[in-house]
Amino acid sequence: MKEKLMEMLESRKDEMIEIRRHLHENPELSFKEVKTAQYILDFYKGKDVEIQSNVGNGYGIVVTIKGRKSGKNIGLRADFDALPIVEEANVPFKSKNEGVMHACGHDGHTAYLLVLADCLIQLKEEIPGTIKIIHQHAEEVPPGGAKSIVESGVLDDLDNVFGIHLLPLGPAGLVGYHAGFSFNGRAYMKLKVQGRGGHGSSPHLANDAIVAGAHFVTAAQTIISRRLSPFENGVITIGSFDGKGTFNVIKDSVELEGDIRYMTDETKEKIEHEIKRIAKGLEEEFGVTCELTYENDYPPLYNDPEITEKVAEYLKNANDKDIKEVKEFPPMAPSEDFAYYAKKFPSCFFYIACTPKGEKDPYFNHHPKFDIDEDALLVAAKAVGHVVCGYYELG
Repeated sequence: MKEKLMEMLESRKDEMIEIRRHLHENPELSFKEVKTAQYILDFYKGKDVEIQSNVGNGYGIVVTIKGRKSGKNIGLRADFDALPIVEEANVPFKSKNEGVMHACGHDGHTAYLLVLADCLIQLKEEIPGTIKIIHQHAEEVPPGGAKSIVESGVLDDLDNVFGIHLLPLGPAGLVGYHAGFSFNGRAYMKLKVQGRGGHGSSPHLANDAIVAGAHFVTAAQTIISRRLSPFENGVITIGSFDGKGTFNVIKDSVELEGDIRYMTDETKEKIEHEIKRIAKGLEEEFGVTCELTYENDYPPLYNDPEITEKVAEYLKNANDKDIKEVKEFPPMAPSEDFAYYAKKFPSCFFYIACTPKGEKDPYFNHHPKFDIDEDALLVAAKAVGHVVCGYYELG
């Protein structure tokens, strides 16, 4: 079966590229992917599969491929939402939706998985188990789509879940993996500091919210440098400080927004505790009142070591001309809501390198000029195909 599957995928490389370019031209934001979801549903029309649409809190789609007999059940996941970015990439299939762009590779994820799924449908009589194709909406915006799909119960019979991400970590043909905690968890914070406004010449008659807010910015960084072990990973970024006013007026209130990242649940709890403690301390130290919003978004993504070791083994033994190198990568700083699948099922989320040919310093995901080497689509399809064949011992 493996040989047949790889030949089928190779013969449909141009189709993957065509699908990817169509999706790239027609991106839709998280929770608004109406036409994208319909495009995916239309692709499966007339195929011998069970299709569930509107799964979870949006436009999630689960396609069930039942093999010739009962056995282990796996899920293959790809996301299909885009980002609120004005595209600057110089490509002939540029986004037609101004201010919306597939700047993270989800168009490629969907394209490879559609074709791979269709090939697996044609070969399903040789599969001793069930494969669920998970087309997931809204990866980019919390609460995301993954959590709600998991909570819907449609995946409860799965044993393991696999997924990939296109990343410009090297040339097409390179596949990366990491066991254990592999992507950061993420939280969002918003702090409103309410002081008392006044005349710039008379600070003793006012209570300066900017001073208190600035102190919070500095104190928050000491959480990373003085409250976490040097061997723990954590990042606090205050990305917005809304304190604009008039030069000679003491600001009445300010609002700050921040992004928090962490690699383990233990670190998450430490950072949250310390941020709340500092905010409470501002009230006492500066005589202000603080309104803190703190929301934990995606958890850290944990790749099951045993499953990940098997994935690496399947890929290293693939003997495939398109998979040129397989190597372990360090943990990644971004966050991924694939983490919700990995929390419920032993899973593996691995990386497909996609640096455009000739690029020495490629634009990373979420950049307005982000692009991929489309050869990586076939690499993705074949890599996941090899994992499926290895998992079911289909030579």
